[in-house]
Amino acid sequence: RQALGVKTWDIYDEVIGAYGGKINQIFSIGGDEDLGAGSAKKANRFKPVVKYLGPFKLKKGQKATHQFTLPQYIGSVRAMIVAAHDGSYGNAEKAVQVKKPLMLLGTAPRVMGPGETIRIPVTVFALEKNVKNVHIRLQTNPLIQIQGSATQQINFAQTGEELVYFEVKVKSQTGIGKLKITATSGNEKADYDIELDIRNPNPPVTDVSSKNLLTSDTWEKTVTAIGSTSTAKATLEISSMPALNLEKRLSFLTEYPHGCIEQITSGVFPQLYLNKLTDLSDFRKASIEKNIKGVINSFQNYQTTEGGFSYWPGGNKSHEWGTNYAGHFLLEAQSKGYTVSTQMLQQWSKYQSAKARSWAPSTTNFFESDLTQAYRLYLLALAKSPDLGAMNRLKEFKYISAQAKWRLAAAYKLIGQNNIALQLISGLPRSFQSNKESDHTFGSDMRDEAMVLETLTLMDKQKEGASLVSSLAAKLSQDTWYSTQTTAYALLAISKYSGKVSSESKIQASATISGKKMDIQSSSFITQIPLDISSGTSKVSIKNKGTNVLYARIINEGQPIEGEILHVENKPEILAMHVEYLTRDLKSLDVNKLTQGTDFIVKVSITNPGNRGNYERMALTQIFPGGWEIINTRMQDGEGGFKSSPFDYQDIRDDRVYTYFGLGSNKTHTYYLQLNAAYLGRYYLPGIYCEEMYQNSINAGVNGKWIEVVGEDGSNK
Repeated sequence: RQALGVKTWDIYDEVIGAYGGKINQIFSIGGDEDLGAGSAKKANRFKPVVKYLGPFKLKKGQKATHQFTLPQYIGSVRAMIVAAHDGSYGNAEKAVQVKKPLMLLGTAPRVMGPGETIRIPVTVFALEKNVKNVHIRLQTNPLIQIQGSATQQINFAQTGEELVYFEVKVKSQTGIGKLKITATSGNEKADYDIELDIRNPNPPVTDVSSKNLLTSDTWEKTVTAIGSTSTAKATLEISSMPALNLEKRLSFLTEYPHGCIEQITSGVFPQLYLNKLTDLSDFRKASIEKNIKGVINSFQNYQTTEGGFSYWPGGNKSHEWGTNYAGHFLLEAQSKGYTVSTQMLQQWSKYQSAKARSWAPSTTNFFESDLTQAYRLYLLALAKSPDLGAMNRLKEFKYISAQAKWRLAAAYKLIGQNNIALQLISGLPRSFQSNKESDHTFGSDMRDEAMVLETLTLMDKQKEGASLVSSLAAKLSQDTWYSTQTTAYALLAISKYSGKVSSESKIQASATISGKKMDIQSSSFITQIPLDISSGTSKVSIKNKGTNVLYARIINEGQPIEGEILHVENKPEILAMHVEYLTRDLKSLDVNKLTQGTDFIVKVSITNPGNRGNYERMALTQIFPGGWEIINTRMQDGEGGFKSSPFDYQDIRDDRVYTYFGLGSNKTHTYYLQLNAAYLGRYYLPGIYCEEMYQNSINAGVNGKWIEVVGEDGSNK
């Protein structure tokens, strides 16, 4: 026997993975209720027909018969036999038709949403003459309600097939909807099971309530679940320092739908040090470990042949800041005991060393260039492969920025040259006021301040870093939007700082949650208690029993069931969007009521009027109802005659398409998608939304609405 000498992989997630995609399969954060409703439980729409039997021993002249039951299946299977004896091998195979006298085939959309109705088509096959009168029955799980009769009758005069319909409505819960169809005719019986994902297309909503508790103060609050109780969650967060809004910020990172190298890294980087900041349950520890391992494994999809990491998976060009950031995470994950591919790190280190040696200051933007180089040199030092020559060259660079000096000082600290590190940071500012989001490093003033805090922590200057911790915590506690990079680095720096200092003020409190009393004692900065809102509400009462101020918050998260997906205040002077639905010959089409089987096109035009310069990282989100199917023209020759504008990356899933692109000043991009009205019913068409991923003030969108797919007679019944 020899080991297989090739590397294998599969593309199951890219082809068959349902709407959740990579990110939902990697991340799960929060309590066990959240995990239970997460991507680990997906509708299994494609059940493989695979059986493996044996090995068996067959003596000379002996015959054997094996019987087994196939899962629900109509069509052809291949039976294969392999025999072996003392180094000799043989095989045989045969195609076998799978059929019974009475058979069923039901179809349903890949996804559905709360409140939607659909007609489920069921094809009944009578393949022998003895099948005459057939009784068909539909059963559902509690997530789906049958509208009208649950049974139907068909009379066959001869062999053939007939089509019947059942009408169902989705309830307000989300999860896996199940349909079971059975048919009986005399002694013949057939059944067919369908699973479909019932997803809520509305974006997550977070409601935060807070209270500062002095000694003996009490706070009472009733928490009401947002949307479905199956996906809603609530957390009581108590902190001995100004609250970080920790659960809300972590949820933002892990639920962010886009998956570039920076965003997937930001989702897990702070989790490496979360135990320094708050007490973690065993379940939470296991969840974090799963998240981190998942992202480490996914990095192979981003690494280029030159050793860096591309911005999007499968890219062939390395992104310098993304390469820095991902490499930083890998190094720190490895130091925490996680398994990181040695080959991946060696290739990354080789690329970084080559870039460090060849670096020359940018003629257009000193800040972006020197900070990227300083970060690179810091990471080479962290990887124990410092480039002292490149470090000295950057140190002597006439126009080196304060941000780059802070990062370079950390590199000198790592290689033991403490005096140079101290000289570099002498007199440097610790906060910045540029009010500018960086296109090349995804940063901000707040992100840069977090990097300063990280350097101060590394240099054992915790007292000097205390004011920065307070400042960063105060900003995170507000409802202000921050990019994934800013949010992640702020949490990372505060967590590292917390690991170097002990909380001077312990958390001492008592609470009554849904009638259950508990004492809360912790020496960590933050403690979190999941709230049970499965009944729809939870009553919380908390009392400060210590001598220091406690900062209490209740973070309530969920997805609204009713209402429109978007409430966008469009500002055409910043970003303009125009959405049209067209026939295949480009005539205007009303999609409020479409005839089943209609092929049509959605055309989205996005314009940058030029008042704020170029937009580098645009994300267009299009989510469609389950009754419409996306026609993926990438699986066909050409684009069907409709040429879209260029894009950096496009992610096509079951019910949605994410398109990422840059949009120059005074430019318009137009994107076409081909759709088909496949299933009769009434559905919710979510809105279309476009945003600059690192500047949330740049956005545009259209609101959602209810639509119908009807038959030739104009009815969806």
